Amino acid sequence: MIDFESLLFNIDIDKRAIPSVGSLLVAEPFLRERYFHHAVICLVDYEPRGTAMGIVLNNRTSYTLQDLLPSVTVKTPIPIYCGGPMSCDRLYFMHTLGELIPDSREISPGVYIGGDFEAVLSIVNDGYAVDGHLRFFLGYSGWDTEQLDGELLKNVWAVTDITSPEILLTGEEDAYWHRVVRGMGDRYKGWLYHPRNPHSN
Repeated sequence: MIDFESLLFNIDIDKRAIPSVGSLLVAEPFLRERYFHHAVICLVDYEPRGTAMGIVLNNRTSYTLQDLLPSVTVKTPIPIYCGGPMSCDRLYFMHTLGELIPDSREISPGVYIGGDFEAVLSIVNDGYAVDGHLRFFLGYSGWDTEQLDGELLKNVWAVTDITSPEILLTGEEDAYWHRVVRGMGDRYKGWLYHPRNPHSN
């Protein structure tokens, strides 16, 4: 007999998983905070018992790159994602283009953040494929000293690794979260049964 209560309401997070730069933070299914419900965050800076910075990967906004930058001449709309509630007037970008973007920082094998924005604009305006290779974000997510460590102790986030740089920057919203959770194994199977909107049950 299946114990559905245990399956649905047991937030069994692996405490052995330790975050580091390049780790993914996966929101537990009951987290309803506007910016972080079903969020998957890539840590771009992290100090144990210190501060942390990350980018929400899967929350798409209604903006396109063309809305924000007149210098973008390509016609295909390039979506903008909400990286978090802090510095929402600043544009960030992650990519898998490596040395094609000078001065970028590798945060996980094959995954980079920042770099020469003129090189990015060149790639975009030359019509190269963006999906899966380059993603733009407004704002970021930040934690004060020991704040993230406290949230991890409270089971707000599960920590996992990037398993495939090739698909990290593809997909969005709820489906993205479900894809990551499925890749985390049977321990998190119960998370998949929670609707994004609890009133839809």
